[in-house]
Amino acid sequence: MARAYMAEAAKTSGAWRGAGPRTGREGVRVPRMFAGWSGPGAWRRGWVLASLAVLLGLALFFHSEVPNTVGNLGSLWETFLPWGGTLIPVLALLAVLRRSVLTLVTLLLPTLVWLNLFGGQFTSKSGTGGDLTVVTHNVNADNPDPARTARELSGSGADIVALEEVAGGLAKQYDKGMAGTYRYHKRVGTVGVWSKYPLRDTATVDIKMGWPRAMRATVATPKGDVAVYAAHLPSVRLQFASGFTAGQRDDSAEALGKAIAQDRTEKAVLLGDLNGTMNDRALAPVTSQMRSTQGAAGDGPGFSWPASFPTTRIDQIMVKGLEPVSSWSLPSTGSDHLPVAASVHF
Repeated sequence: MARAYMAEAAKTSGAWRGAGPRTGREGVRVPRMFAGWSGPGAWRRGWVLASLAVLLGLALFFHSEVPNTVGNLGSLWETFLPWGGTLIPVLALLAVLRRSVLTLVTLLLPTLVWLNLFGGQFTSKSGTGGDLTVVTHNVNADNPDPARTARELSGSGADIVALEEVAGGLAKQYDKGMAGTYRYHKRVGTVGVWSKYPLRDTATVDIKMGWPRAMRATVATPKGDVAVYAAHLPSVRLQFASGFTAGQRDDSAEALGKAIAQDRTEKAVLLGDLNGTMNDRALAPVTSQMRSTQGAAGDGPGFSWPASFPTTRIDQIMVKGLEPVSSWSLPSTGSDHLPVAASVHF
């Protein structure tokens, strides 16, 4: 009887070991899904993935050091820098499939760097109130319904609106559609400023394009004068042969930055489509002397392009001598860009 019982117990034990958790050296049962994560060489497994994780962390942290000598790779990386974080879960999944503890631990580096750079952008820093509300919008030269765009911008509550890509044939429709809300306006080439307050000293800003795509005006607000710049920097292209072509944009950014630096007005606002993000080193002539309202008081990342699925913010509101209170993206108006807005204190 005793022998039969022991034989049956041995069979049961063997069946359990074959079908269920495995037993480690100390007799601790390890679930099958974690089998292979430990043992000799476990920390050496997946060193290629771990190396990629380190490189990602370094590329995020030292993004300004990524060279622009070949195809403006540095500017391209900085334009979509927040999306570099999407590589982290990809590497994490590969690490799980490879059962690489080393890679999972190494992924802490890019994760912490990304959170330090962008974690705050996905939370709201917006305040309430403000002395002045401004909006900038690339309305798209091929806008199929400019009347709708003008109507929605007029209802935005902004005191000042800057428009870019105002095609000559559609300009009168914007003038007419916004006249009821904005008594004062001025257009220069394909950019314009619409204001509830008087404008003076309106002038073209030469950004080295050969035709006017930037302007400056002094707006006499109830709180005092503000220099308002409206600008549309040249477009950039991503091509296989030449890479990220942004040379003309970079030259225009330098010219715009020089004009703003020479402005003696204490308070200034830049509204425009800069075809670049605040991380892009090529915009340093501008970004080094002005403050992004989205970065200081934004609600979420504030992506503005493309309107159908915004992945980056190339439409900017920047200030000098003013305190950002809130900054946000507005709903689509039918353009391929979203309008962006901000409120500021004097």
